[in-house]
Amino acid sequence: MIRKVEGDILLSKAACIAHGVAPNDDFKQGLALALRQQWPSMYKDFRHYCKVHHPKEGTAWSWGGPGGARIVALFTQNHPTHQGGHARKATRPHVNHALKELRHIIEKEGYDSVALPALATGVGGLDWGDVEPLIEHHLGDLDAKIFVYTTFHSGQQADES
Repeated sequence: MIRKVEGDILLSKAACIAHGVAPNDDFKQGLALALRQQWPSMYKDFRHYCKVHHPKEGTAWSWGGPGGARIVALFTQNHPTHQGGHARKATRPHVNHALKELRHIIEKEGYDSVALPALATGVGGLDWGDVEPLIEHHLGDLDAKIFVYTTFHSGQQADES
C-alpha cells in the first residue's frame, strides 16, 4: 500500500526511512543533510562503506543505528566528478534499479513500513511524474505500508495511520 503524506519525514514512525543519494555523497543538502545531522555515525559509516566497496549507481546501502533507526540510501544520482564535488543529477534507470534493491531489502528485513521522500525530485532533479510510476511499479504490491512524503513541513508529524 502506497500512501502520500505531508510532514517531516524525520518524525516518521515507519520502520525504515529510504532516501536518494549519490555514491560518495557528502550529505550537504536536503534530506541527506538532515539525516547526517540526526545520525552522525550513519554518515561516518556511509563514507567508510563507499571508500571500501565503491558502490554503483542503482544499488542501495542499509544502516541500522541507535534506538532502532533504519536508513536505506538509494544510489539514484551519478557520482560526483571529483572528490568534494557535487553529486550529479539522478537518472530514471538508477532510480528504477535502486527501487528494485529497496524492494529486496524490505522483503529481506521484513519491514512493515517505509517512509521515503518524493525520491530524486529535489536535489536529484527528476520530475515527480517520471518517478511516481516507478515507485508504484516496484513497491505498490508490497504488504508493507509505503509512506511517500510529497511535501515537507518542518516539525510536523504526518498522519501515517
